[in-house]
Amino acid sequence: MLFRSSRRGLLVAGGGAVTLGAAGAAYRYRTDDGPDGPVPDVTGVAVTSGSFVSQARRGARCGWSVATPGEDLPVVVVLHGRRNDHRSAFARSYLALDRFLAAGLADAMPAVAIASVDGGDTYWHRRRSGEDAGAMVVDEFLPLLAERGLDTSRVALLGWSMGGFGALHLVPALGSALKGVGVMSPALWHRYADTSPGSYDDAADFGRVTIFGREDTLAGVPLRVDCGKGDPFYPATRDLVADLATRPAGGFGRGGHDVGYWRRVLPGQLRFLATALSA
Repeated sequence: MLFRSSRRGLLVAGGGAVTLGAAGAAYRYRTDDGPDGPVPDVTGVAVTSGSFVSQARRGARCGWSVATPGEDLPVVVVLHGRRNDHRSAFARSYLALDRFLAAGLADAMPAVAIASVDGGDTYWHRRRSGEDAGAMVVDEFLPLLAERGLDTSRVALLGWSMGGFGALHLVPALGSALKGVGVMSPALWHRYADTSPGSYDDAADFGRVTIFGREDTLAGVPLRVDCGKGDPFYPATRDLVADLATRPAGGFGRGGHDVGYWRRVLPGQLRFLATALSA
């Protein structure tokens, strides 16, 4: 997703109200969201990139990138936000996950690979058009990673914004291979009328895939949820956490829907997922 000056394309410049969806549900956005998380001043783990044509995404060419410090490692699959792509996970100007991974490894974090892939803007679920970015991850991207020597019998998901919803949505599809899920500022709504245009086909589509009412699908999966209290998705994310039978790791504090906040919580997210993958 696009942030700061164009957050969701609807942020009033200089702060103020953020309006989400046709119903005009508005939350106050606080400009005092705490310090931006710094990118570690280290050499990042080497990143390899490529692409493939996805049948699940109706012939779309999907770029991918993988940072791996070794062979036969479990993998954290990263699901990007709206209007992002696979490059956002590793771009120095964005999340710089290769550097966060290197810093974590230097601080005795268990070794993992991190992989990202283009999912388009269809909210990581099957759409009326037949495009299904979630199926692309499970049926096409994971086999590609296995062919490259990664251990896809141990997988974790990490997503931000749209990708945060996607990570929660894909939990049932991964079964016993899924060892952990981390979400940052997940794009969650209670009602279809409040959703961002294009996020879902219609109310029925929203009803099929909303996490609310399906919280039991997350039971038993190590989960970390981070969201800033200045984030427009904070109210729904807070409600989801309250509805879960077991409170997830992570929490709520100062922060908005932006890269600075995500960088601040990334070290905790990565260590949580690496630990879950090594258990």
